[in-house]
Amino acid sequence: MLTTVVAISLVIVLLLAASAFFSGSETALTGANAARMHLLAKGGDRRAARSERLIAIKDRVVSAILIGNNLVNILASALATTLFSTLFGGFGVVVATVVMTVLVVVFAEVLPKTFALREPDSVALRVSRPLALLTGLFAPATFALQRVISLLLPTPKADDDEGEEALRGAIALHATSGDAEDEAESQMLGSILDLEDVAVDEIMTHRSQIESLDLGQSNADLIDSVLNSTFTRLPVWREQPDNIVGVLHAKNLFRALRKADGDPDKLDIGKIVATPWFVPGTASLLEQLQHFRSRREHFALVVDEYGGLEGVVTLEDILEEIVGDIDDEEDEVRRGIQREAGGSFIIDGEISLRDLNRNLSWRLPDDRASTLAGFVLYESRQIPEVGQVLSFQGFQFEILGRDRLRITRLRVTPESVLAQRRRNQRKTSEQNTP
Repeated sequence: MLTTVVAISLVIVLLLAASAFFSGSETALTGANAARMHLLAKGGDRRAARSERLIAIKDRVVSAILIGNNLVNILASALATTLFSTLFGGFGVVVATVVMTVLVVVFAEVLPKTFALREPDSVALRVSRPLALLTGLFAPATFALQRVISLLLPTPKADDDEGEEALRGAIALHATSGDAEDEAESQMLGSILDLEDVAVDEIMTHRSQIESLDLGQSNADLIDSVLNSTFTRLPVWREQPDNIVGVLHAKNLFRALRKADGDPDKLDIGKIVATPWFVPGTASLLEQLQHFRSRREHFALVVDEYGGLEGVVTLEDILEEIVGDIDDEEDEVRRGIQREAGGSFIIDGEISLRDLNRNLSWRLPDDRASTLAGFVLYESRQIPEVGQVLSFQGFQFEILGRDRLRITRLRVTPESVLAQRRRNQRKTSEQNTP
């Protein structure tokens, strides 16, 4: 009798251990970092490669785990009921239920799953081989189970953006550490993902701000214009500014000037200029970046759907969308954003909404306009006068300057600042009231 009790008890312990293995393996597999497993697998780790294959067929593996877990739990409960019924008679069923519930919950569920949650990658690597064997062993049963599930539940639609959303979530989580470096890294990573959603005409330099050269000028005047410019590449036009016939690189000009012994009259500027490269304004920044790389170009002219010149985009413009503004010793200092003591901002109308949102952590919509001036025109549906005050999207916009029909300067005040001012005014009024 004693030998039988000991034997059944040992079998129950082994079954509980198997149940703990199944529970921990399921948690580890579902919680393992797929990206880390992929990197380890590329580095030659066989266990990581095996884990990566298991994660790819997670539904089948989880089904096999559940089948094995239920088998051992049911068998352990049946043996415990037999054992305690032998020891305690009819009351043994109640004893077996209580004892097995405690043992299964504590030792076969909570403990192994908690451990697996703390070290999911490590546990997934360790259990990859037995799980692979288990999945193969239960393959017929899991295949039948999957067929039944597919009949009962509709097949989920594939979401192409799921991976990108998960990556964006990981980047946003990385920024919550409070570390300034982590926030900067997260901002750059997020900007890389945004390259496909941003069009070239949203970041280009508008045609009204382009520095260009008139090929009809004398060579001496052209050289002076290049020397006085902060740019190394300048569009060249003939007869009218929209008629771009080439792009002049300062380095090529000065090389040719040296060969001409420094005599501008000996130069043929038309032979020095490069063929202009025109790109559509609707192209995404990711596409344009790839074109820059494949063509080994840094400069492109942007045209609209009618072939009209819209502006200029450079490789530096795209890089600045990722890392922020890049200024060198030749760049002019732009004071496009000036903070006032009261919480308002004096902003140039040509400042892009993307720069504003990035620098001031605002969320002004940039799907209808690319600059602050364009945004105000779109939202107000009018050309406001100097001194006019407009309110929308949680901000107050006061027009400070206008050049003909173009808004040049604005005072922008967030609604939260205005609300605080109103509260302060009420407090002051209440204090002054006798």
